[in-house]
Amino acid sequence: MFKKILIIEDIDSVNLGISTALKEKYDVNITSSKYCDEAFLKIKKGIIEEAPYDLVITDLSFIEDHRESKITTGEQLIKSIKNEQPDINIIVYSIENRPYRIKQLFDEYKINSYVSKGRESTLELIEAIDALSKKQSVYISPKLSQILKDDIFFEIEDFDIELILNLSKGLTQDEISYLLKKQGKSPSSISSIEKRINKLKIFFKAKNTIHLVAISKDLGII
Repeated sequence: MFKKILIIEDIDSVNLGISTALKEKYDVNITSSKYCDEAFLKIKKGIIEEAPYDLVITDLSFIEDHRESKITTGEQLIKSIKNEQPDINIIVYSIENRPYRIKQLFDEYKINSYVSKGRESTLELIEAIDALSKKQSVYISPKLSQILKDDIFFEIEDFDIELILNLSKGLTQDEISYLLKKQGKSPSSISSIEKRINKLKIFFKAKNTIHLVAISKDLGII
């Protein structure tokens, strides 16, 4: 079982609710923070004092206030924590429901579990902690579990996302080609871009580029 848990959540009622539920369920040291910078300092302090946190529960979005912050998003915080303590367990606790973004959290940011905020979220959070403490496979809220099984997200590359994003801004293929060349990115030729767009339209069964952009938004790819 985990010995030291850090909760990062800027809504007081949610923060208190999580802390109370976990204290009732587990005999564990629980600390909370409303700010990403403060949370990261706690992580570093734990390492220096040889009493590191072994589990972090964090939201993805944080409301800005008068306090100046270097780390402003959950993704930035997760990346910073993982750089400092690669083996730490991280559960994301958020209202985010876009499939591609959640998939990215597992693949790029190496989180261990994802719990969607909602009516059953406290129970799911406890299930996630139990699963991680027993070193079981990653946990994701049941209503979103298909995300990790869907092959569609294994086919999409960063280039495709950038391409669709530029299309959503109304850029033509010529303009996208010029932009990519200006940024020193490859492939950037008009023919390469046209081929990739056609491949994406076939893959997503899109009738045209407008339909492709709409499908991509629905799936949370952009």
